[in-house]
Amino acid sequence: MKDVVRTEAAPAPFQGAPYSQAIKANGFVFVAGQVALKPGGHEITGETIQEQTEQALANLGAILEAAGSGFDRLVKTTVFLQRLDDFQGMNEVYATKVGDQPPARSTFEVAKLPSGALVEIEAIALI
Repeated sequence: MKDVVRTEAAPAPFQGAPYSQAIKANGFVFVAGQVALKPGGHEITGETIQEQTEQALANLGAILEAAGSGFDRLVKTTVFLQRLDDFQGMNEVYATKVGDQPPARSTFEVAKLPSGALVEIEAIALI
């Protein structure tokens, strides 16, 4: 059994694309990749990796909260960077959100992200 998570406190799927912000199943929440869009917005917010990471994590946090979870319950994240050279800047902001027991994480450089974003973050957390 799975339940769709939907909150107005985070951006809706791009242009009606067929995916959910998150899915709850078997005690976990699986959050779709989040970029630096403000809720209701269509343009990437922030020019620096730090600004974009902050907004992507704000979106992730809102979805986790709507699912009955939070940053302290993260078990796995995946971070996609347009440039791996931005790793340090992303990591500085990321570290402020994940606490002293951070989740497992993978980080990849990718050729392109939606809307020209510098970073996208997806997550799995306990409910």
